[in-house]
Amino acid sequence: MDKKFFFSCFGKNKKKMEMADSIAKKWRSLSGQNNWEGLLDPLDIDLRRYMIHYGEMAQAAYDTFNTEKASKYAGDSIYAKKDFFSKVGLDKGNPYKYKVTKFFYATSQIHVPEAFIIVPLSREAWIKESNWMGYVAVATDEGKAVLGRRDIVITWRGSLQTLEWVNDLEFNFVSAEKIFGGDRTDDPKVHQGWYSIYTSDDQRSPFNKTSARDQVIREIRRLVDQYKNEEISITVTGHSLGAALATLNAVDIAANGFNKPGGQPNKACPVTAIIFASPRVGDSTFKKVLSGYQDLRVLRIRNELDVVPKYPLIGYEDVGKELTIDTTKSKYLKNGAANFSGWHNLEVYLHGVAGTQGREGGFQLEVNRDISLVNKTMDNLKDQYLVPVSWRILKNKGMIQQADGSWKLMDHEKDDDIDP
Repeated sequence: MDKKFFFSCFGKNKKKMEMADSIAKKWRSLSGQNNWEGLLDPLDIDLRRYMIHYGEMAQAAYDTFNTEKASKYAGDSIYAKKDFFSKVGLDKGNPYKYKVTKFFYATSQIHVPEAFIIVPLSREAWIKESNWMGYVAVATDEGKAVLGRRDIVITWRGSLQTLEWVNDLEFNFVSAEKIFGGDRTDDPKVHQGWYSIYTSDDQRSPFNKTSARDQVIREIRRLVDQYKNEEISITVTGHSLGAALATLNAVDIAANGFNKPGGQPNKACPVTAIIFASPRVGDSTFKKVLSGYQDLRVLRIRNELDVVPKYPLIGYEDVGKELTIDTTKSKYLKNGAANFSGWHNLEVYLHGVAGTQGREGGFQLEVNRDISLVNKTMDNLKDQYLVPVSWRILKNKGMIQQADGSWKLMDHEKDDDIDP
C-alpha cells in the first residue's frame, strides 16, 4: 500500500474518532444543558457539527417528499423506512447512524396553503386528505457510541414554497388545550394553523385516524420505555413550518412527561429542539410557559435576511436561544444567495452554520461541508464552482421503462410494515 495513502486514511480516521469522542463527552452541553452558554460566540466547532447533523436530518424530510402533483403518490414519502438514510444521502461519510422507526402523517381541520399540504391530481391518488409529515428515528448501537447516548429524533417536514404562505395564511391565536390542558389560568395561545396541522385528525383518511401529534407521541412513549435502562435523549428538528411544529412537539413532550418511562416519573430525559428558520409560534404566555420546563431547551438558527422568522409580526414572541448567521458574507454564494428563497433555503442555512464567524466576523468554513449542497434545489452557488443548478432530481423524474418499451411513473417505495 502507498505510504501517503495509508497515512492520509489514518489521519482522516483519527480525526473522525477524535470528533466522535468529543461529541460523546459533550452531548449534554451541546443539547443545551447550560443553555449553550459560552458555545455560540465564538461558535463551538462541535456545536457546528451538531447543528448541521440535525439540520441534515430535517433536509432529509424535504429530499424524500414527493412534490410531483402528476404522481398518485404526491404528498407521500418517495422512500420507505428501510435504508431511508442511504437513499437520502446521509449514510456515506456520516458517523451518526440512525434507523427510522416510524413515518407520521398530518392533515388540517382548517384551510391551509398548498405550500403545507399538497393534493395529487390523479383520480387514483393514495390519499387526498393527508400528507407525509416526517419521521421518528433512533440511534443505532454504532450511532449511540458516537453520540454518547441513545438519541431519539423527531423530524418535521417544512413547507414547499418559501414565502407564498406568508401572504396566504391568517395569523390567528388559539388556546393549546391538547398540549397544556383546558384548566390553566394563564392560557398560552399559539398559531391556529400550526396547531391545526399538529392536532387534527380525519376519519376519512387511513393515515390520519389519529393526529400527527398522537402518532408521534405514541411512538416516543414506546421508544422511551424500550430504552428506559439506557441514557437517552429526545431531539426534535425541522425547518420553516417544520420548525414551528417541532416547537409545539417539544413543549408537548416536556409538558406532559412523555420523556419519562412508564412508572419512573423521576427519570426524565432531556428534550431539545434544534430548529431552523422558524416562524413564531405563540404569545408571551406561551414563551413564559415553555421557558419554565427544566427538561426542555430550544435553539433557533436564523439567517440575518430571512423574513420568515420575523412572522407573525404582531402579538407573537420568539422562544428559546437564538443563533444568528449571515450568509451574505459567504464568498461561495451568488451575492450571499441574494433573494428571499435563497436566504430561507435550509442547505444555505447549513452552509452558514459551517462558516459563520459571529455577528462581527466574516465567513470561513470551519466544517468540511460540501459546498455543492447549496445548489441541490436552487441556483445559489457561484458559477466558478461548476456545480449544476438544482441538481438533485429523481432519475427521469421517476419514469421507468417497462418491458414493452413504454414508460410509467413509478416514484414510490412501498413499506413492508404500513403503520398509519
